Amino acid sequence: MLYSQTSAAEKRRLFRERLASGELLRFPGAFNPLSARLIERKGFEGVYISGAVLAADLGLPDIGLTTLTEVAGRGQQIARMTELPAIIDADTGFGEPMNVARTIQTLEDAGLAGTHIEDQINPKRCGHLDGKAVVDADTAVKRIRAAVDARRDENFLIMARTDIRAIEGLDAAIDRAKALVDAGADAIFPEAMRDLGEFERMRAALDVPVLANMTEFG
Repeated sequence: MLYSQTSAAEKRRLFRERLASGELLRFPGAFNPLSARLIERKGFEGVYISGAVLAADLGLPDIGLTTLTEVAGRGQQIARMTELPAIIDADTGFGEPMNVARTIQTLEDAGLAGTHIEDQINPKRCGHLDGKAVVDADTAVKRIRAAVDARRDENFLIMARTDIRAIEGLDAAIDRAKALVDAGADAIFPEAMRDLGEFERMRAALDVPVLANMTEFG
């Protein structure tokens, strides 16, 4: 067969089941369909599609220059070629809350299992660059609420990413994460944690799964 034999809805359902089990799920990065197939063959649990990698593949810096059309198109190419669930980076949602809503439905239609929306200002910067700035808590919450309200498949994972750790510290990151969970986020991506102890504190403060971005230097 040319494409995945597991429907997008079934991938999402199975992904949610595994998340609920509490087991550690490993999602290596895939930048094209072939790399996704190799990840599947090696026995990993899912595929992660990085916005920074997609930007680099287009010869662009990771500062919010990619479009929803480009990101969703690559995501669809990858998702349909693997039996694994695929999570994709949607940056700040490509605009205001109403744009976030369109982003969610477009990514659902592309067959993705979930996405994360971050709290940086527009245009954003790569999470590991200096000079980042985040929106206020109210704006961040509105983005997540718009995403949650827009989804049609309850198993489509809405993850909230916060970049506030590098700006205001860990306590601020924990407070922001709690607010995003209250807004409906199914999981939290705390960007640029400095060590395992910070991840432990973040995890202890939340009742939802936490994504650990295994990138050198935090």
